[in-house]
Amino acid sequence: MLRSDLVDRSNDAHEAAHRADFRALSARLDRQGINASGVVDALAAFQVAVPSWALGTGGTRFGRFPGTGEPRDVFEKMDDIAVIHSLTRATPRVSLHIPWDEPRDPAALRDHAAALGLGFDAVNSNTFQDQSAQAHSYKFGSFSNADPGVRQQAIEHNLHVVEVGKTLGSKAITVWLADGTSFPGQQPLRKGFERVLDGLRVVYDALPDDWQIFTEHKPYEPAFYSTVVQDWGSSYLLASSLGDKASCLVDLGHHLPNTNIELVVARLIGAGRLGGFHFNDSSYGDDDLTTGSIRPYRLFLVFNELVEAAVERVPGFKPAYMIDQSHNLKDPIEDLLQTVDALQTAYAQALLVDRAGLQAAQEANDVLMAERALQTAFRTDVQPLVAEARLRLGGAIDPVAAFRASGYRARVAAERETSGGYVPPQAL
Repeated sequence: MLRSDLVDRSNDAHEAAHRADFRALSARLDRQGINASGVVDALAAFQVAVPSWALGTGGTRFGRFPGTGEPRDVFEKMDDIAVIHSLTRATPRVSLHIPWDEPRDPAALRDHAAALGLGFDAVNSNTFQDQSAQAHSYKFGSFSNADPGVRQQAIEHNLHVVEVGKTLGSKAITVWLADGTSFPGQQPLRKGFERVLDGLRVVYDALPDDWQIFTEHKPYEPAFYSTVVQDWGSSYLLASSLGDKASCLVDLGHHLPNTNIELVVARLIGAGRLGGFHFNDSSYGDDDLTTGSIRPYRLFLVFNELVEAAVERVPGFKPAYMIDQSHNLKDPIEDLLQTVDALQTAYAQALLVDRAGLQAAQEANDVLMAERALQTAFRTDVQPLVAEARLRLGGAIDPVAAFRASGYRARVAAERETSGGYVPPQAL
């Protein structure tokens, strides 16, 4: 973690301007009948999990450009996540990917994370890649594979992930499947889905009573003709067939272009099956870009649905939030700091929506005023609110500026003595 005096020093340089901005915005909001401190309190309670795989450079199918000082193992990834949490005070949990970041000693990793003030969120299984020691290939699918041996291998892997998660203190498992086809006739479409459901039932039945399983959908890639769990409806069918411990995870990049994602969110909330989110952004498909970098208004509209559900106290509404991005050009820590800020910003904007005015306009079919209620909140510069929430929790007014001033990247680059950057997880 960063020394507290480094954060304090950065805050000292920004606090006077921040105080002036916060006072001005508070006065403006007060005229609108909005209590700024109440919004800050809500922002201070917001938390999002950081995925273990996001601390190294991601890359594309065509190349990868390692950065300096990337973590060499999952323990060093915890160190980097602790830095993010010390600056934002909003990332106290880690979502571990297995086998990419599987620790040889899960209890030791749990203790190391706890010493840094971190815990563990959902664990993530992987049956979309072949690993060096596995007996069967997932080339033609995992849970949906025609070979019962492959299906059993996929089940056993997920059961293993649950066991690791139990040691870490996790309470959920996320299952994303690459299963599908690239050519007509390659696989029976109905039977493939039934096989997936049968396999997930085995995993579901093995879950502790206080656990959840999140089913995740994706319309295409790597299968381009058909994907077994290709949309929110398929994900909903799986979750509703499994039982109360199953719900649907929404990855913002896992949709076809121009999909109305906030409508998907609303449907899943209404059905009582919204399990959580993988936050990122996209321009074309599953681009895994920095959250809010391409379509910030869409991110705001998603949070508008979430805030509305919270205000209405929808039964069972308690979504899990996690980041899921790939960093090929930016420093991973800086990109994650930027993402947390984007999430807090969208949440703050959604908290400013005049709910009574919006509802009145909707009931009166006043399209312009209904839209204006949303746009007024979205166009408000909420950075003083977000910065104040971080400051009250002991974080940084400007996390990226504080990180750069700390010299952390240069220091760990020297300490980790990497030769070419990131070490593949399989080598850990």
